[in-house]
Amino acid sequence: MARPFEGTIALDIRKSKPDWDAYLERRAPEGAPNVLVILYDDTGQACWSPYGGRVEMPTLDRLAKNGLIYTQWHTTAVCSPTRSCFLTGRNHHANGFGTIAESAVGFPGYAGHIPLENATMATILRDAGWSTFWIGKNHNVPVDAFDMGSSKKRWPLGLGYDRFYGFIGGETNQWYPELIEDNHFVEQPYQPEDGYHFSRDIADKAITFIRDARQSQPDKPWYMWYCPGANHAPHHAPQEYIDKYKGKFDDGYEAYREWVLKRMIERGILPADTQLTPLNPMSAGKCPEADLVRPWETLSEDEKRLFCRMAEVFAGFSEYTDVQVGRLIDYLDESGQLDNTLVLYCADNGASGEGSPNGSVNENLFFNSYPDDIKRNLDMLDRLGSPDTYNHYPTGWAVAFSTPYRMFKRYSSYAGGTCDPLIIHWPKGIKAKGEARHQYHHCVDIVPTILDCCGVPMPEVVDGVKQSPLAGVSMRYSFDNADAPTAKETQYYEMLSTRGIWHEGWKAATEHAPFVDEGGFQNETWQLFHVDEDRSESRDLAAQHPDKVKALAELWLSEAQKNNVLPLNDLGLVAFRELEYKVRAPATGRYVYYPGTTEVPEASAARTLGSSFKILAEVEFAPDSQGVIVAQGSRFGGYTLFVKDGDLKFVFNFLGMEEQHLSTAAPTEGRHIVGVDFRRENFGQFHEGLGPMELYVDDQVAAEGQFRTQSGHYSLAGEGLCVGRDSGDAVSSSYKSQFPFSAGTILKVVFDVADDVYLDVEQRFAAAIARD
Repeated sequence: MARPFEGTIALDIRKSKPDWDAYLERRAPEGAPNVLVILYDDTGQACWSPYGGRVEMPTLDRLAKNGLIYTQWHTTAVCSPTRSCFLTGRNHHANGFGTIAESAVGFPGYAGHIPLENATMATILRDAGWSTFWIGKNHNVPVDAFDMGSSKKRWPLGLGYDRFYGFIGGETNQWYPELIEDNHFVEQPYQPEDGYHFSRDIADKAITFIRDARQSQPDKPWYMWYCPGANHAPHHAPQEYIDKYKGKFDDGYEAYREWVLKRMIERGILPADTQLTPLNPMSAGKCPEADLVRPWETLSEDEKRLFCRMAEVFAGFSEYTDVQVGRLIDYLDESGQLDNTLVLYCADNGASGEGSPNGSVNENLFFNSYPDDIKRNLDMLDRLGSPDTYNHYPTGWAVAFSTPYRMFKRYSSYAGGTCDPLIIHWPKGIKAKGEARHQYHHCVDIVPTILDCCGVPMPEVVDGVKQSPLAGVSMRYSFDNADAPTAKETQYYEMLSTRGIWHEGWKAATEHAPFVDEGGFQNETWQLFHVDEDRSESRDLAAQHPDKVKALAELWLSEAQKNNVLPLNDLGLVAFRELEYKVRAPATGRYVYYPGTTEVPEASAARTLGSSFKILAEVEFAPDSQGVIVAQGSRFGGYTLFVKDGDLKFVFNFLGMEEQHLSTAAPTEGRHIVGVDFRRENFGQFHEGLGPMELYVDDQVAAEGQFRTQSGHYSLAGEGLCVGRDSGDAVSSSYKSQFPFSAGTILKVVFDVADDVYLDVEQRFAAAIARD
């Protein structure tokens, strides 16, 4: 009920008085604004045109010209954690999102489960009379709830959103996304050859959601969280947008840093005395090799050409997405809604260094601890940005697009990971136009700001649960007062053991890196920066102010204990993966899957990564049977068992580098058991699984060979396990997307991850079939 019933109930309805207002939805305050939050991924401050960068953002330029540009707005340094702050207004560890959803571990600050005492802003606004929509990337569904068998209470609709359209993982293929609408998986509406791109699709859907709501309730305000896949890898864009940037990055990333710093100073983004930090700013031995930057002068001409093209593709991806956002802004303008729509256009962390020093044509190599290879990358130069690649620029561009700061995404100790673009546009609520704001703020301040602008107080109790206090402060005080002092006093940082604390204009930071397997946290050295005087954090003053360092380190620990930050985790990537959530295998070690069902996300599927496994499929074959029996992953890593042109084939696609094949004649007709048995005997240099793979038809080995298999992830893009088809991007180049099984019947597919040999399992399976 909206409020207690205040009518009259008598024996006779003639003497009774109804009270519809007790049951109708609560109305938003008169004149309350719509709210549109546009949250990009992986974008440093020095990237976009309003901040002086070379990436043209026509929609953002339009909003910045009539809005405010924030120069000291910060994030957590990684996707899911920042997004959890946007959801609740509490710090990321307090939300259980101390790391990304896929890397959750079973501690309060890292489990990926938002506590009930941290109600979402969408819940509060919906209860206050707003329609609520979430478009695009999610990345805040707990990894143990990705699958269709899980409760949906922590999916978007369970978190206060009326509608959702997008993907729930950390990234997706922009040409072949894994799409969810509301609470169920859906197929993409058309294919890349017909003009499909995820950025275009979500703009269409966003406009549709708002139109649907306003057609029936034109006076009801709405809140939309709009989260493109850009600028996260894979960097995919239409060719005409990539070609717009041809030659624009030919001077290289070091020259770009010098060029963009001057522009940022000229535009008032940075103080005139701001200094560049070193290209590789960490002490020798402190930075992982994968995060180092190769100086431009040391590159070959081919490498320079490759790296420039990677930057061009990234820029085209970002601009194309901004143009699609522009279609939504145009609709709001045309329909008379823009003036009273509070628009916040921002990014969730600094530029990404996951492309390694050499760049990548398959970002999934990073998540499998496998090095990129320049020759392989050069071979794909003309296909960057297309469906053939899963590309990411090298670390040099990550540093350049995070100018003038140290490091990039994942480093919460330095501003390169946390200082991000934020532009606020609200003509009805902000008098100032085209001005910069230099107050120090953080993503926990977004929820208080929106609630303040909407005239909605933070409730003490939501759904019967007493609420924890908001961690941030409203930024509204700065809208029309450029000289107002920062209202914020303290903000702690921690990500993958990198740590920092900002307090009243000073910042202490540890010189630590993710995945270094170093420990020794109690004895670690802290650096000290006077951010009010040294915006780029270029001068370490720890030696001059040891007492301040000690006080800030103690303050960090106090904040950490309050927000569930401990324990700190800097394990190496392989060891880190061992702590990640994995579905508990059935007691038998067997999983049974059926055709016609929704695909199973990687975290919930039978674990075939870095381990032995058996796949057995019971199939009724016909002479012309054709199609996929079972598949998981994509052309950038995965496996598939299929029938084509009379042959039964198994392909394990190792990180998009090599399709390993086994093949035999397919049974012509009748019911048969077909499958594979992989026995991992050891690990390779980069933790890939090595061992024999056997292809079976019934109880006979039909083909065999030595295979190498992945141990990290098939994909962070959500391409799960499918029976009877290969959804999204095809695993093998032998067929196109989907390739559904036809002219026959798949009865079931059984995965066995126990230690039994294939033949024992096949015999028990055959006996069970006989009983059926």
